[in-house]
Amino acid sequence: MIKTLFISSTSACFEWQNDLAYYKEKEYLILLDGKQALSGNTNVFSLFNLLPDTEYTITSPSMEGSLVFRTKPESAAINVRDFGAVGDGRTDDTVAVQAAINCLPRGGRLYFPEGTYLVAPLCLKSHITLDISKNACILGSSDRSRYPVIPGKTVDMVNGEEHFFGTWEGNAVPMHQALIFAEYAEDITIVGQGMINGNAPEAGWWIDVKSQPNGRPRLMFFNRCEGIRVHGIHACDAASWQMHPYFSKQVDFLDMFISAPKDSPNTDAIDPEACDRVDIIGCRFSVGDDCIAVKSGKIEIGRKFKTPANGYTVRNCLMEFGHGAVTLGSEMAGGVTNLTVNRCVFRKTDRGLRIKTRRGRGKDAIIDGVVFENIKMEGVLTPIVMNMWYNCCDPDRNSEYVWSRNHLPVDDRTPYLGKFTFRNMVCEDCEAAACYCDGLPEQPIDQIAVENIKFTYSPDAKPSLPAMREYMKAFCRVGMYFDNEKTLIIDNVTLDGVAGEELVLHNIGELIRK
Repeated sequence: MIKTLFISSTSACFEWQNDLAYYKEKEYLILLDGKQALSGNTNVFSLFNLLPDTEYTITSPSMEGSLVFRTKPESAAINVRDFGAVGDGRTDDTVAVQAAINCLPRGGRLYFPEGTYLVAPLCLKSHITLDISKNACILGSSDRSRYPVIPGKTVDMVNGEEHFFGTWEGNAVPMHQALIFAEYAEDITIVGQGMINGNAPEAGWWIDVKSQPNGRPRLMFFNRCEGIRVHGIHACDAASWQMHPYFSKQVDFLDMFISAPKDSPNTDAIDPEACDRVDIIGCRFSVGDDCIAVKSGKIEIGRKFKTPANGYTVRNCLMEFGHGAVTLGSEMAGGVTNLTVNRCVFRKTDRGLRIKTRRGRGKDAIIDGVVFENIKMEGVLTPIVMNMWYNCCDPDRNSEYVWSRNHLPVDDRTPYLGKFTFRNMVCEDCEAAACYCDGLPEQPIDQIAVENIKFTYSPDAKPSLPAMREYMKAFCRVGMYFDNEKTLIIDNVTLDGVAGEELVLHNIGELIRK
């Protein structure tokens, strides 16, 4: 059975319904109106170069019956070259492309034919589609002066109200404008088989990153937008985070490839921050930092807006070479609720699930309702990490308040981790540990359930740090390590190749073994 995920005027995205992680059991053939359209082996597939407002029929030898769908209508289809864009990779096409966007009617589509369109930051508006064709590339300018600085917040000249715009790592601070940028917009679609390239190496954005005075530009930044859909494109080499929806609603990332060199700094693939209803389905990541990092701001933002990251679905994705496959935090002062990760493959990431929080994130920093199921991990150093002692990215990162193992008072600065379920997982070639879950003595993790999971260890495992905290020692082939949990449920879990005890337990309120 095939499920329809998304339909635009010229593209469509579909998903095979099964319990397999990312890959289907064998290669399949897709016919469109009786003609071969594609072959593949992934659970998610897409069709492009379709006609608007047209009915199509999908059939396949791998399915019974057929699936009929209709592409969306559009008001206009405009070629960007009609506005003077050259697409030779040398000519500055910014003015031409921005003019085309400005002129595009509601419901219109701006088409980029084959070519390389060199641009400075572009501002999008509501109710438009960018269609980047195969062998077309939107290439970011290497002139850093072309990226304006957006203030973190401003004050209304009449009523004194604060308005928030720029952000960096959870704080309202100045940032360079993203290459693809929208604020307070809705109904924006970016589709196609082409590329959006941040060109960060050429611009020197990855050099001396800590000395740069303003937040580096993201590849795409959507602030307080609604109805954002990015489908099919290859996004790469952003100056920092690649996809950054911020306080936005109904955001979809579908069947994309997002890449950056393994040693590139802060090139997270998708970092949805304080958003409501985000779907990340059928995507492939290979980046220099976390593949997906779910955030909701540091304490000023969390306290002011009290907006959690809520209702996120990650499904049928392949995540490679990042620090964490799916990371929550550390900027999560607004909380994270109702996150499901299903049918994914994590390959050679440092961690699988990675929760980063610490004292000082605040009482609204609640993570609850997290489910991981039907996951395959290959060569992940530590599959499950829940760390309430994170010691990075803050001026007080090394303070005694953060690292003290004493039972401190629960107050307005204390975060909370609720219920977490991990089930139906195979984790091969672990190295540091199977799990490292370390709560606070004054605020233990409420409940962790680990069900139907098989861990195996690499015979060539090398010692490494399972988590980032003060005085952390390297682990090698350690079993399941738990410290400061109220309830721990373990059901049908096996560990093959562990060195020492399978369970390393400290300060567990209730242990339930089935």
